[in-house]
Amino acid sequence: MKFRAAIIALSIAMVACVAFSLAAQKKGAAASAAGVFAQDKGRFTIKLDGQTVGREEFEIVPSGGGWLAKGTSEIKPPEGPPSKVTGTLTLQSDGAPISYDWSSQAEKTNGAHIIFANGIAKISLAVQGARPFEQDLTFNSPLVAVLDNNLYHQYAVLARVYDWSKRGAQTLPVLIPQELTPGTITVESTGSATADGKTYEGLKVATSDLEILLLLDSNHRLMRLEVPAAKVSVIRD
Repeated sequence: MKFRAAIIALSIAMVACVAFSLAAQKKGAAASAAGVFAQDKGRFTIKLDGQTVGREEFEIVPSGGGWLAKGTSEIKPPEGPPSKVTGTLTLQSDGAPISYDWSSQAEKTNGAHIIFANGIAKISLAVQGARPFEQDLTFNSPLVAVLDNNLYHQYAVLARVYDWSKRGAQTLPVLIPQELTPGTITVESTGSATADGKTYEGLKVATSDLEILLLLDSNHRLMRLEVPAAKVSVIRD
């Protein structure tokens, strides 16, 4: 009887061990799928020289084996017609883009579909009243930052792609889809930063002619964006 009891106890221990191992594997797989991202959803108020000129609603969510970053901005500038732009960016778990779709409604309705593969962005652009236009852009890396006009949640994606374990200045190829403009950006942690009496983690994004400051919370969520030269502030509600 004692021998049988020992066998039963050993079997229970083995089952528990297997269950624990499977749970650990699932947890590891989930962490691997998450990659550099974390789920987020919110709304930004866009200000120009202190005056509210628009708002953006966005979400960053898991999608299949990767992630989806989607946002819609409505802009009503002091001068000129109002506009609405929507962007949907599909990403691998490490931040490399898979595809991007944008549409803009202003005086004309424009839109584009972009596929990223092997360092090449294949762009198909549709402009109201004109024939579709196609163009390929080549980058030296599959990890391309997509930063489109008036879609500020894409800087929240960039803040996740930045390698916080290394810190320092990190250079990435960048694409501004609405302008069909490729280039490079340098991203660098600036340490602690303050705005309106609140303390944030600072991240500076620099191009050849512009500097953007991202203010992040302790979980690296984008809380505020400042473009001093353009007098633009984007603040999470």
